[in-house]
Amino acid sequence: MNLKLVATDTVARRAGSLPIGDWLFRGVVYGSGLALLAVMVAMVYELADGARPSFAKFGFGFLTGTTWDPVKEVFGALPLVYGTIVSSIVGLVIAVPISIGTAIFLSDLAPAWLRRPASYLIEIIAAIPSVILGLWGLFVLVPIVRDPIQKLLGDNLGFIPLFEGPRFGLGVLSAGIILAIMVVPIITAVSRDIFLAVPNSQREAMIALGATRWEVISQAVIPYARSGLIGAGILGFGRAIGETMAVTMVIGNGFKISPSLFEPSHTIASAIASEFSEATYDLYIAALVEAGLVLMAISLIINILARVLVGTLVRVPATVRE
Repeated sequence: MNLKLVATDTVARRAGSLPIGDWLFRGVVYGSGLALLAVMVAMVYELADGARPSFAKFGFGFLTGTTWDPVKEVFGALPLVYGTIVSSIVGLVIAVPISIGTAIFLSDLAPAWLRRPASYLIEIIAAIPSVILGLWGLFVLVPIVRDPIQKLLGDNLGFIPLFEGPRFGLGVLSAGIILAIMVVPIITAVSRDIFLAVPNSQREAMIALGATRWEVISQAVIPYARSGLIGAGILGFGRAIGETMAVTMVIGNGFKISPSLFEPSHTIASAIASEFSEATYDLYIAALVEAGLVLMAISLIINILARVLVGTLVRVPATVRE
């Protein structure tokens, strides 16, 4: 019967006599896809057009310059790019282990009565406005980071460039912790769904071989879900690099490149948020718009790399990956 319907549909397509409902559905679907593409193209065009004065004056030196001085009309975005990437990486390094551990607990270890309330609680955290998290970070997190976290790290690991410098509390480390708090719910929710999608036959096969619960999770569940976990991490990274208000409040707003996590820094999003209202001439506005264009480019590159990586892992058989 199914073959007959397929054959009938094929004949109808060739004859151009599809029902009007099919034509309408196809038009809506194609139109939605083209509209989304048109919005994306329009955004890129507007940003490129607005950034034209800055690109005309600085060229690619805008990406390699390290000086951001509105008074002298000199703009170099490398410190902003550096702060954006480093703070996001710090947040991801903190968030990924916590998120995967929480997802494993919710999917395989938590009792049934606890799974649903715990999942709701995590999703509620994701709904907290970033400005509220920023205020909490400024008045609660920053003092804790200053003492004891920075004090302990500086006293014991101060010989490492990552943990040297002034201990003000404001800086890349505080921004990374805030970003970790913001992306943990996203990565956890996605990872939990991925673990729940792992067939029970994978678990049962390991149990039949006498594996412990940890061996089932580490040798059957996690390898099966590896590509999805990478995608969840990249999704969290993409969320982190675009965060604005919370990071602006705790990162310290310093235009410099330093290996120390204690030093104040700046991100592209926080620079745009904090300085756009103060941009009093065209070149200043154009530089901020070009910074936004750079942020969009970074986001696109990260998503493309994530798709390529996940696609590669999916195509490679599990036995080969092991």
